[in-house]
Amino acid sequence: MDSSKITITPKAESNNLVDGYLKFHLNRQTTAVVAMRHTQEAVVVPVESVTSMPGMAPCILGLMNWRSRILWTIDLPRMLNLESVEMRSRQYNVIVIRVDALIFGLIVDEIIGTTKFLVDEIHSPIGQVASSLVPYLRGCVAKETETILVLDAQAIVHSSELRT
Repeated sequence: MDSSKITITPKAESNNLVDGYLKFHLNRQTTAVVAMRHTQEAVVVPVESVTSMPGMAPCILGLMNWRSRILWTIDLPRMLNLESVEMRSRQYNVIVIRVDALIFGLIVDEIIGTTKFLVDEIHSPIGQVASSLVPYLRGCVAKETETILVLDAQAIVHSSELRT
């Protein structure tokens, strides 16, 4: 057998082209995703498990216990200047995200599940969404029936909205 004629074709790495995301509704009108690499868990907690803290930014709902850790919980739609999560509900849908050593609970309207997008499907959000959203986005994905916001977890946790 002549081994000089054997060629090995590298296997295409689909993981380099596709990223996983957690998909959710920010409110009834707006669908968004956050990268799975920043997502620790998606949980439903009773409203009573979030302790409000006086003097905080309006988007900060308070503190909650998560796996023996205390987390700040953020009303994500309110932070993004969208219609806020309905407070009449008896429970919150919380997405626990981690960016470096920072861990936050993001309160959203509804958690849908996971999805994947090709990197090429994510386009600039400029001109597609309100300019106030752009600093918090990596881009948008246009689907047949909706435009999905691709959130930037780092921009969210480092937002000046959380410092005021």
